Amino acid sequence: MTKKILIVEDDVHISNIIKMNLNLVNYTTAAAYDGMAALELIRQEKFDLILLDVMIPQLDGFALMERIKPYNIPVIFLTAKNSVYDKVNGLKLGADDYMVKPFEAIELLARIESVLRRYGKEERIMEFQSIQVDLDKREVTRLGETVELTPKEYDLLVVLMKNKNIALSREQFIDKVWGGDYYGETRTVDMHIKSLRKKLELQDHIKTIYKMGYRLED
Repeated sequence: MTKKILIVEDDVHISNIIKMNLNLVNYTTAAAYDGMAALELIRQEKFDLILLDVMIPQLDGFALMERIKPYNIPVIFLTAKNSVYDKVNGLKLGADDYMVKPFEAIELLARIESVLRRYGKEERIMEFQSIQVDLDKREVTRLGETVELTPKEYDLLVVLMKNKNIALSREQFIDKVWGGDYYGETRTVDMHIKSLRKKLELQDHIKTIYKMGYRLED
Protein backbone atom coordinates (compact mmCIF):
# COMPACT_ATOMS: atom_id res chain seq x y z
CA MET A 1 0.00 0.00 0.00
CA THR A 2 1.27 3.47 -0.89
CA LYS A 3 2.38 5.52 2.11
CA LYS A 4 0.69 8.87 2.70
CA ILE A 5 2.79 11.82 3.87
CA LEU A 6 1.54 15.19 5.10
CA ILE A 7 3.76 18.17 4.22
CA VAL A 8 3.29 21.06 6.65
CA GLU A 9 5.24 23.97 5.17
CA ASP A 10 4.10 27.59 4.74
CA ASP A 11 6.44 28.28 1.81
CA VAL A 12 4.38 27.10 -1.17
CA HIS A 13 7.42 26.79 -3.44
CA ILE A 14 9.28 24.54 -0.98
CA SER A 15 6.12 22.55 -0.31
CA ASN A 16 5.62 21.94 -4.03
CA ILE A 17 9.22 20.82 -4.52
CA ILE A 18 8.93 18.35 -1.65
CA LYS A 19 5.59 17.13 -2.98
CA MET A 20 7.04 16.62 -6.48
CA ASN A 21 10.00 14.59 -5.18
CA LEU A 22 7.79 12.40 -2.98
CA ASN A 23 5.29 11.79 -5.77
CA LEU A 24 8.12 10.75 -8.09
CA VAL A 25 8.92 7.84 -5.78
CA ASN A 26 5.26 6.89 -5.36
CA TYR A 27 4.39 8.43 -2.01
CA THR A 28 0.91 9.94 -1.74
CA THR A 29 1.01 13.47 -0.36
CA ALA A 30 -1.19 16.15 1.17
CA ALA A 31 -0.15 19.70 2.03
CA ALA A 32 -1.04 22.20 4.73
CA TYR A 33 0.36 25.73 4.99
CA ASP A 34 -0.38 26.52 8.65
CA GLY A 35 -0.64 24.63 11.92
CA MET A 36 -4.42 24.75 12.31
CA ALA A 37 -5.04 23.49 8.77
CA ALA A 38 -2.57 20.66 9.43
CA LEU A 39 -4.34 19.76 12.67
CA GLU A 40 -7.68 19.50 10.88
CA LEU A 41 -6.19 17.27 8.18
CA ILE A 42 -4.61 14.99 10.79
CA ARG A 43 -7.98 14.67 12.53
CA GLN A 44 -9.74 13.80 9.28
CA GLU A 45 -7.25 11.59 7.43
CA LYS A 46 -4.72 8.86 8.16
CA PHE A 47 -1.06 9.68 7.54
CA ASP A 48 1.98 7.43 7.73
CA LEU A 49 4.41 10.30 8.32
CA ILE A 50 4.43 14.10 8.73
CA LEU A 51 7.07 16.51 7.43
CA LEU A 52 6.68 19.47 9.76
CA ASP A 53 8.17 22.95 9.46
CA VAL A 54 8.70 24.74 12.78
CA MET A 55 7.99 28.33 11.73
CA ILE A 56 4.41 28.08 10.43
CA PRO A 57 1.45 30.45 11.06
CA GLN A 58 -1.38 30.07 13.60
CA LEU A 59 0.10 27.07 15.39
CA ASP A 60 3.87 26.59 15.16
CA GLY A 61 5.47 23.21 14.62
CA PHE A 62 6.38 22.64 18.26
CA ALA A 63 2.85 23.49 19.44
CA LEU A 64 1.33 21.28 16.73
CA MET A 65 3.61 18.44 17.75
CA GLU A 66 2.22 18.62 21.28
CA ARG A 67 -1.35 18.43 19.95
CA ILE A 68 -0.82 15.43 17.68
CA LYS A 69 1.10 13.15 20.06
CA PRO A 70 -1.96 10.92 20.67
CA TYR A 71 -2.07 10.06 16.96
CA ASN A 72 1.35 8.37 17.16
CA ILE A 73 2.38 9.51 13.67
CA PRO A 74 6.12 9.70 12.98
CA VAL A 75 7.34 13.28 12.44
CA ILE A 76 10.40 14.74 10.73
CA PHE A 77 10.96 18.43 11.47
CA LEU A 78 11.99 20.55 8.48
CA THR A 79 13.23 24.00 9.40
CA ALA A 80 15.69 26.78 8.70
CA LYS A 81 16.52 26.83 12.39
CA ASN A 82 19.75 25.04 13.18
CA SER A 83 20.38 25.88 16.82
CA VAL A 84 21.07 23.05 19.23
CA TYR A 85 18.14 24.23 21.37
CA ASP A 86 15.66 23.84 18.50
CA LYS A 87 16.96 20.40 17.60
CA VAL A 88 16.85 19.18 21.20
CA ASN A 89 13.41 20.71 21.74
CA GLY A 90 12.02 19.05 18.62
CA LEU A 91 13.41 15.66 19.53
CA LYS A 92 12.25 15.95 23.15
CA LEU A 93 8.73 16.59 21.87
CA GLY A 94 8.88 13.24 20.13
CA ALA A 95 10.05 14.03 16.59
CA ASP A 96 11.82 11.14 14.89
CA ASP A 97 14.27 13.26 12.94
CA TYR A 98 15.25 16.87 12.30
CA MET A 99 16.45 18.32 8.98
CA VAL A 100 17.78 21.82 8.42
CA LYS A 101 16.90 23.59 5.17
CA PRO A 102 18.18 23.59 2.52
CA PHE A 103 18.59 19.84 2.03
CA GLU A 104 19.00 17.47 -0.89
CA ALA A 105 16.00 15.46 -2.07
CA ILE A 106 17.93 12.21 -1.88
CA GLU A 107 18.76 12.86 1.80
CA LEU A 108 15.12 13.62 2.61
CA LEU A 109 13.99 10.40 0.92
CA ALA A 110 16.61 8.42 2.85
CA ARG A 111 15.48 9.93 6.16
CA ILE A 112 11.82 9.19 5.37
CA GLU A 113 12.67 5.61 4.46
CA SER A 114 14.63 5.20 7.70
CA VAL A 115 11.79 6.53 9.88
CA LEU A 116 9.14 4.42 8.12
CA ARG A 117 11.34 1.37 8.55
CA ARG A 118 11.66 2.01 12.31
CA TYR A 119 7.88 2.20 12.53
CA GLY A 120 7.51 -0.96 10.50
CA LYS A 121 5.80 0.98 7.72
CA GLU A 122 8.32 0.47 4.96
CA GLU A 123 7.01 -1.45 1.98
CA ARG A 124 8.71 -4.86 1.91
CA ILE A 125 7.66 -5.61 -1.68
CA MET A 126 8.86 -3.19 -4.35
CA GLU A 127 7.58 -3.16 -7.92
CA PHE A 128 8.69 -1.57 -11.16
CA GLN A 129 7.11 -2.47 -14.49
CA SER A 130 7.11 -6.30 -14.52
CA ILE A 131 9.84 -6.52 -11.86
CA GLN A 132 9.12 -7.36 -8.22
CA VAL A 133 11.64 -7.25 -5.38
CA ASP A 134 10.99 -8.97 -2.06
CA LEU A 135 13.19 -7.10 0.43
CA ASP A 136 12.86 -9.75 3.14
CA LYS A 137 13.78 -12.66 0.88
CA ARG A 138 16.21 -10.60 -1.26
CA GLU A 139 14.43 -12.17 -4.20
CA VAL A 140 13.88 -10.61 -7.62
CA THR A 141 11.30 -11.78 -10.12
CA ARG A 142 10.39 -10.59 -13.60
CA LEU A 143 7.08 -11.63 -15.15
CA GLY A 144 6.78 -14.07 -12.25
CA GLU A 145 10.11 -15.77 -12.97
CA THR A 146 13.04 -15.60 -10.54
CA VAL A 147 16.04 -13.64 -11.83
CA GLU A 148 19.42 -14.51 -10.32
CA LEU A 149 21.38 -11.40 -9.37
CA THR A 150 24.73 -11.06 -7.62
CA PRO A 151 24.57 -9.39 -4.17
CA LYS A 152 25.86 -6.09 -5.60
CA GLU A 153 23.49 -6.22 -8.57
CA TYR A 154 20.62 -6.73 -6.15
CA ASP A 155 21.70 -3.83 -3.92
CA LEU A 156 22.15 -1.60 -6.96
CA LEU A 157 18.66 -2.47 -8.22
CA VAL A 158 17.13 -1.65 -4.83
CA VAL A 159 18.88 1.75 -4.79
CA LEU A 160 17.60 2.48 -8.29
CA MET A 161 14.03 1.49 -7.40
CA LYS A 162 14.01 3.42 -4.13
CA ASN A 163 15.19 6.51 -6.01
CA LYS A 164 13.07 6.09 -9.12
CA ASN A 165 13.15 9.12 -11.46
CA ILE A 166 16.04 10.65 -9.49
CA ALA A 167 19.47 10.95 -11.09
CA LEU A 168 22.27 9.53 -8.95
CA SER A 169 25.98 9.96 -9.55
CA ARG A 170 28.38 7.05 -9.75
CA GLU A 171 29.86 8.24 -6.45
CA GLN A 172 26.44 8.05 -4.79
CA PHE A 173 25.97 4.49 -6.06
CA ILE A 174 29.42 3.57 -4.75
CA ASP A 175 28.58 5.02 -1.33
CA LYS A 176 25.20 3.29 -1.08
CA VAL A 177 26.14 -0.10 -2.55
CA TRP A 178 29.87 -0.59 -1.95
CA GLY A 179 30.27 1.65 1.11
CA GLY A 180 32.29 4.74 1.87
CA ASP A 181 35.51 2.78 2.37
CA TYR A 182 35.52 1.47 -1.23
CA TYR A 183 38.54 2.74 -3.16
CA GLY A 184 38.08 1.01 -6.51
CA GLU A 185 37.09 2.62 -9.80
CA THR A 186 33.59 3.99 -10.42
CA ARG A 187 33.65 1.95 -13.63
CA THR A 188 32.39 -0.99 -11.55
CA VAL A 189 29.03 0.84 -11.39
CA ASP A 190 28.87 0.91 -15.20
CA MET A 191 29.59 -2.81 -15.40
CA HIS A 192 26.86 -3.67 -12.89
CA ILE A 193 24.37 -1.35 -14.62
CA LYS A 194 25.11 -3.08 -17.93
CA SER A 195 24.41 -6.45 -16.32
CA LEU A 196 21.14 -5.25 -14.74
CA ARG A 197 19.93 -3.86 -18.05
CA LYS A 198 20.54 -7.22 -19.72
CA LYS A 199 19.19 -9.53 -17.00
CA LEU A 200 16.02 -7.50 -16.36
CA GLU A 201 15.58 -6.00 -19.85
CA LEU A 202 15.82 -2.47 -18.47
CA GLN A 203 17.64 -0.95 -21.44
CA ASP A 204 14.82 1.56 -21.96
CA HIS A 205 14.41 2.41 -18.28
CA ILE A 206 17.91 2.80 -16.80
CA LYS A 207 18.95 6.07 -18.39
CA THR A 208 22.57 7.19 -18.60
CA ILE A 209 23.10 10.73 -17.32
CA TYR A 210 26.03 12.13 -19.29
CA LYS A 211 29.21 12.55 -17.21
CA MET A 212 27.25 11.87 -14.01
CA GLY A 213 25.51 8.55 -13.46
CA TYR A 214 22.15 6.87 -13.97
CA ARG A 215 18.41 7.23 -13.40
CA LEU A 216 15.64 4.61 -13.35
CA GLU A 217 12.52 6.00 -15.00
CA ASP A 218 9.12 4.82 -16.18
